[in-house]
Amino acid sequence: MERSEVESKYKWRVEDIFSSDEAWEEGYALAEKEIDFREFKGKLGDLQALCGFFKKQEEVGAKLEKLYLYAHMRHDEDSRVAKYTAMQSRAMSLFVRFSSETAFAEPELTALPESVLNGYLASEQLKDYDYFLRQLIRSKKHVLSEKEETLLAMGGEVYSQFQNIFSMIDNADIQLGEIDDGKGGKIALTHGMYGVILHGDDRELRRRAFERYYEAYIGLTNTIAATYYGNVKKDVFLSRARGYEGCLRRALEGEDVDVRVYDNLIESVHKNLPAMHRYIALRKKILKLDEQHMYDIYAPLVADAELKLSYEDACDLVVKGLSPLGEEYCSLLKKGFAEGWVDVCETAGKRSGAYSTGIYGLHPFVLLNYQKTTHDVFTIAHEMGHSLHTYYSNANQPYAKADYRIFVAEVASTVNEMLLLKYILSETKDENMKKYLLNYFLDTVRTTLHRQTMFAEFEAVAHGLVEAGTPLTSENLCAEYLKLNKLYYGDAIVHDEQIAYEWSRIPHFYTSFYVYKYATGIISAISIVNRILSEGAKAVADYKAFLSSGGSDSPVELLKIAGVDLTKPQSFDAAMAEFEDTLNRFEEMMK
Repeated sequence: MERSEVESKYKWRVEDIFSSDEAWEEGYALAEKEIDFREFKGKLGDLQALCGFFKKQEEVGAKLEKLYLYAHMRHDEDSRVAKYTAMQSRAMSLFVRFSSETAFAEPELTALPESVLNGYLASEQLKDYDYFLRQLIRSKKHVLSEKEETLLAMGGEVYSQFQNIFSMIDNADIQLGEIDDGKGGKIALTHGMYGVILHGDDRELRRRAFERYYEAYIGLTNTIAATYYGNVKKDVFLSRARGYEGCLRRALEGEDVDVRVYDNLIESVHKNLPAMHRYIALRKKILKLDEQHMYDIYAPLVADAELKLSYEDACDLVVKGLSPLGEEYCSLLKKGFAEGWVDVCETAGKRSGAYSTGIYGLHPFVLLNYQKTTHDVFTIAHEMGHSLHTYYSNANQPYAKADYRIFVAEVASTVNEMLLLKYILSETKDENMKKYLLNYFLDTVRTTLHRQTMFAEFEAVAHGLVEAGTPLTSENLCAEYLKLNKLYYGDAIVHDEQIAYEWSRIPHFYTSFYVYKYATGIISAISIVNRILSEGAKAVADYKAFLSSGGSDSPVELLKIAGVDLTKPQSFDAAMAEFEDTLNRFEEMMK
């Protein structure tokens, strides 16, 4: 289907950002002229000059965000249109220039006496920047001279090249080939088709796809290992340049996250591996396998339980499922569905998958490729969780504090998924649907908490090797990954030799120490949902206060507003207990 064939009610309203490409060009020309901050250099020790700097930084930054978002969304509507690819690149170049132009500010501020910075912190005129200033004072020792900061900022596009190289390998150069479909024909293997086959019930097809898929990565393993090694060395360089103890410390301090959170996550998952191993063994039993292989891990355990709903019916179900969050929240959901927030249909050239995005002063946007599946119903709930988090943060925080940290970005989306799941479970009379949803929850925990924690531990191991002076090679990366795979999945599955190469196909590894946030996100969401359903209005009010808090404090502190303290083991233990309780219920139903 071409985009021109889609009804306007199923398209997002990009014109809410810019009315036309011509208006974008006018905005670009204006913003380009304004990226000049020389008037503030050397003057940030004066309160009024600092206020003026922050004001201009906000104004220009907001304009650049609009420019980038419009080009990005137009590009994602149809990636075949070279015009929007170029516009997106031009907007990104302006951001790099903006970053370089303002790079003097932090070193200049950190060079000021602490008494001056504390005076700024107490100033009513700078109250929107109090969290930024607290962070600045805390990270003072890691900020370099103006010249050094400018050099590091200029290297921004260079640092991202390892990710770009992997993306080109993974999306353009890799030859996944074809496999026999078992019926005399051939199936062209793509990343998307590989996922479809692994989730299918044809075991022989899964095996062929698994072997062929990994054959492609194994053929490029040395190139990918060198690329990943370069990315890790880049992290080590930046960490040492700024005087951090290590890459993990730099990543976590950059988001103001206590390192105890990372440690708690890995320790908690290790402690509860017996329950996950039990689930893996149960899968083997239900599938009636003499040997369970890694290509069996996504095979469906419950058949014929799809929610085959129209988009409109799916939206209605999502609103009902999220009713515990109150009338205001549900009204915002309906507003988003009706007023051009969502791009619904799959069309030629459109970016695959789904996401939510937004900028200050404007409603959020959601990209979908909706199909009549249970997964896609949950995707609506998930992406609208992101959008409402953005909406509440923007509505209740000044620009300087509105942007919430990536650390909490998956919390609201997962809260929505969990609430929807529990609603359908409580309402359906279909025993098969109940089994399906229980299994859906177990697999969500396995993939979002368990698997991402394994990835997080692998990242820590890989960075630790380089920090200790050990080069990364395909051989030692595969050895470390296989060791973790055996630890996390246990003895009820064959650890096929190909799975040792799984690290080589994970794009998130090029955004270092990112994946653990999926795990802490689902842990937080499970705790929040249980509190909402047991405590009602007070828990909902606390949750909305969290959604409204943006980036006004440490994300770990902000989660405490919603009743989640990740510096202590209790929230982790509660999520693990929910997994085990669900496993017990599912096991009983499957007898």
